[in-house]
Amino acid sequence: MKSAAQIVGVLVVSGLAAGVIVLAGQLPLEPAKQFGTGVTPAYEGWFDNPDGSHNFLAGYLNRNRALEVDVPIGPNNKIEPGGPDLGQPTHFLPGRQTGILVVTVPKPFTLQQKLTWTITLNGQTNSIPLKLNPDYNISPLKDSSVGNTPPVIRFVEGGPPVQGPTSILAQAVTRRTSISTPLELPVWADDDAKYTNNTSAPMRGSRPPVTLNWAKYRGPGTVTFDKQRPTLDKLKGGEVNEPFQGKGATTAKFSEPGEYVLQVTANDYSGEGGGGFQCCWTNSLVKVTVTP
Repeated sequence: MKSAAQIVGVLVVSGLAAGVIVLAGQLPLEPAKQFGTGVTPAYEGWFDNPDGSHNFLAGYLNRNRALEVDVPIGPNNKIEPGGPDLGQPTHFLPGRQTGILVVTVPKPFTLQQKLTWTITLNGQTNSIPLKLNPDYNISPLKDSSVGNTPPVIRFVEGGPPVQGPTSILAQAVTRRTSISTPLELPVWADDDAKYTNNTSAPMRGSRPPVTLNWAKYRGPGTVTFDKQRPTLDKLKGGEVNEPFQGKGATTAKFSEPGEYVLQVTANDYSGEGGGGFQCCWTNSLVKVTVTP
């Protein structure tokens, strides 16, 4: 007859063995795919306008890690009701793109109402609801901890300012060019040079006060930027909490004529996507008519 200690030992060994079997039977996580997979919309949150209307802020995750993909407006790229076209992108960069789309709904929009953004690609359909859920109320125009605000950008020196996530087609500036003529895209940027993130940890290393990123948003052909991330020449400031002014420029070439939309994003010290905090970056759209 076995002693109590021997019985306990057998149970422990049996349990460990069972645990090993269970662990061995678990499937590994699906590896990231370079192509052949889908795009998932992402709901970042919502915020109010001074007139009482509401803005839904959305982004996406393109799971095709090595491939930019195009999904035209229609049954495979729609926002309903009211769509299918409510200003969403048709060109998707690889990976996670945060807060690149703003959809405005009127003040009477209720907590029970919703919009749904659906993307179908490579046989995969992904949808997200856009609702005025109180838990998703955000403040992308000012951080409550240190008062950080998004960069202010202008497309003409001394021109109308753009601040915050404002990628709305109806508000896009317009430009014209031809296939043979690269389009010049200068940007003037101002920022308060304050820093914050979602952990309140101090900034590591040094980084520019403002960074710019250009991308195709819509269009029939390929867009090639001379500098997708142009460096800003410092006009003023350049250190944390030292108000900054700078200018950066690039050119864009188009492979074929048609109507295009470009997006520029300006990030401050907090980095892309606000460093995980829903503030403070600015983006805007540029409509471009390209002639033969």
